[in-house]
Amino acid sequence: MTRRVAVTGMGLVTPLGNDVASTWAALVAGESGAGPITRFDSALLPVHFACEVKGFDPLQYIEKKEARRYDLFSQFAMGAAVQAVRDACLEKSPLDPKRIGVIIGTGTGGIATFEENMRTFIEKGPGRVSPFFVPMFMANVASAIVSMRYGFQGPNYCTVSACASSGHALGDAFDLIRENKADVMVAGGSEAAITPLALASFANMKALSERNDDPQTASRPFDKDRDGFVIGEGAGILVLEELSGALGRGAEIYAELVGYGLSGDAHHLTGQPPDAHGAKTLQAILDRAPE
Repeated sequence: MTRRVAVTGMGLVTPLGNDVASTWAALVAGESGAGPITRFDSALLPVHFACEVKGFDPLQYIEKKEARRYDLFSQFAMGAAVQAVRDACLEKSPLDPKRIGVIIGTGTGGIATFEENMRTFIEKGPGRVSPFFVPMFMANVASAIVSMRYGFQGPNYCTVSACASSGHALGDAFDLIRENKADVMVAGGSEAAITPLALASFANMKALSERNDDPQTASRPFDKDRDGFVIGEGAGILVLEELSGALGRGAEIYAELVGYGLSGDAHHLTGQPPDAHGAKTLQAILDRAPE
């Protein structure tokens, strides 16, 4: 019998708020998270705005010493994961830690750490590169530090598939629970790619909106006058759990995850095929999902 999968915990760090409640309130109010870039001087770039996370304090979730050794994307991931784990009441749960896993996706990992250490390498030489560079930069470090925080010893890895990274993390977590390879999965994604190099790259490929005079209305993906996307950052984490076990321990059930689809159109890195065959393939997969 296929096992059912429930959502029992949620955590968010976003440009609209640093938790679920504040983010949801801002969404309902129709607020925009876009605004002028404050993290660095963007004067030499054609784009001067982004959706930055505002007022996030990593020390709410980790010690100062740890914060210095975590890239911002890992700090966001930890913040959202701690919220989700607390929400699901897993911190002091009697559940077997070997049956609890973590999958946190990211497209770029610790790109700010990469830029900083590359600059140091060029300007000051190899001896000044941080010994923490690799564990700060590697994409799977967010999953690793969350698992170590709680002693979760189940499946642990990172999905890296650009904008689909978080979706793939949730899909993999869903399958692991359905197939009885885990009982609980902490899954989602984290990104912190508002950096000079990332902005320059996206801007030079003409992927970003250049509505610098009106950043709050610049994100309009389905508008005939769209001119690109608005880069953002943050983290979103869910706790997925086998349904009967969640009910047995009295967990709050937010939703049931019943299926997902994934496909590739094998056409172009960013452009859509003229006949939309990728979307048609995905729809066919969704049509076969269980009721």
